[in-house]
Amino acid sequence: MISGYCRGMNSPGSIARLKITLSHVEPAVLRRIEVPLAIKLSDLHLVIQAVMPWWNYHLYQFEVRKMRWGLPDPDFDWGGPRVQAAKAATLADLLAATGAKSFKYVYDFGDDWQHEIRVEKLLEPETGTTYPRLLDVAGRCPPEDVGGPWGYQAYLEAISDPSHENHAELIDWRGPGFDPNVVDRAVLVKELEKLAKRWARRAAGPAKDAKRAAKAKRPAPAAKPVRRSP
Repeated sequence: MISGYCRGMNSPGSIARLKITLSHVEPAVLRRIEVPLAIKLSDLHLVIQAVMPWWNYHLYQFEVRKMRWGLPDPDFDWGGPRVQAAKAATLADLLAATGAKSFKYVYDFGDDWQHEIRVEKLLEPETGTTYPRLLDVAGRCPPEDVGGPWGYQAYLEAISDPSHENHAELIDWRGPGFDPNVVDRAVLVKELEKLAKRWARRAAGPAKDAKRAAKAKRPAPAAKPVRRSP
């Protein structure tokens, strides 16, 4: 099974279909997306932030077996495996280095939101399709800073019960009308489109710079001789 994944990774255009499940929460929160295998883990982090969605102001880490990718901090020792730079590795690197077809994404080490990510399929890109692509959505993402899975459960209980001692406080905190079963898919798709446009501009940058450099190296056209009147 793993060897099949590795063979697919040899093609730079391969697309990975990922199933993302937020662990330890009810109702279930699930996202299914497609991304290039060549995507940097730092960019995959942004994709996950967009499709959940989270607010992207906490630390994160990809974990599989004894390997970690995230934002290395030389001044802080977590006492575990060395954290490698997410911006220096791709999804294909993670899968090839570990032989795994599933891994974990942890966001906000305080609330400890754990996402189980499974590679469901490798396929070729569809003509005319922009990646990353959102396929399936189920369950609304918990509010940021709600206190992890336990805090989220307490939050849902409080906002659904007007007699709860924390009802008014939590409604004031995040506003009324939070439904854990309703997701605005259009908003998530729009956030992915923003990422795709940003990355397209980033990719076009080096090409434009090379074009300018080549143009600067061209010899200046020879001056035309000046005709003098007899």
